[in-house]
Amino acid sequence: MITGASSGIGAATARALAAHGYQLALMALRVDQLQQLATEVGTNTRVVAADVTDRDALVAAADRVQQELGRADVQVNNAGVMLLGPFGTEQREEARRMLEANLLGAMTATEVFLPQLRNGGGDLINISSIAGRTARAGNAAYAATKWGMNGWSEALRQELQPDIRVTIIEPGAVATELTDHITNPTVKQTSEQFYAQLAITAEDVAEVIALRSPAPEG
Repeated sequence: MITGASSGIGAATARALAAHGYQLALMALRVDQLQQLATEVGTNTRVVAADVTDRDALVAAADRVQQELGRADVQVNNAGVMLLGPFGTEQREEARRMLEANLLGAMTATEVFLPQLRNGGGDLINISSIAGRTARAGNAAYAATKWGMNGWSEALRQELQPDIRVTIIEPGAVATELTDHITNPTVKQTSEQFYAQLAITAEDVAEVIALRSPAPEG
């Protein structure tokens, strides 16, 4: 089960895991892009329209995965946004949006799918960021969500072993659409220049995830 699967690291991970023989449940809001991806990666792929900030939608998604695929063996918490900008009242709504999607969304999705992961001795893979270790001016709220993701993941790693393996991935700049959504024009331009020079590809991250995931049963 991959959240935020319609583009970027999520879509690249879907392709990588499909190549390793996994059945997929692709979750996002942009159903048209999920449908295209499902057609690309082939059989036994489910498209799940759900927002990670909507627990009822996640519960319905988990029920569908249980009924149609048996259970989730691997969960990749990838959904998130990066709305960089100076911290203050003007960024209040964007800060809340990042907190709800990046951190609370991952926590809620995991809470809902946890029984399935426990049932099969599953893998939980959380996509964080180097911003979860090194904060800088202009990314205070974003960094807070990633520091939160790191702390939460480390606690779960200790709490859930040996039944569930918890892995956290902390890439630096990755060439995705994240910078497209930055609304502060100065920060957007600076970020795009930075990413153009240093970004790795989403496929690079996806291959690490695929190598970390055990081969599917059967």
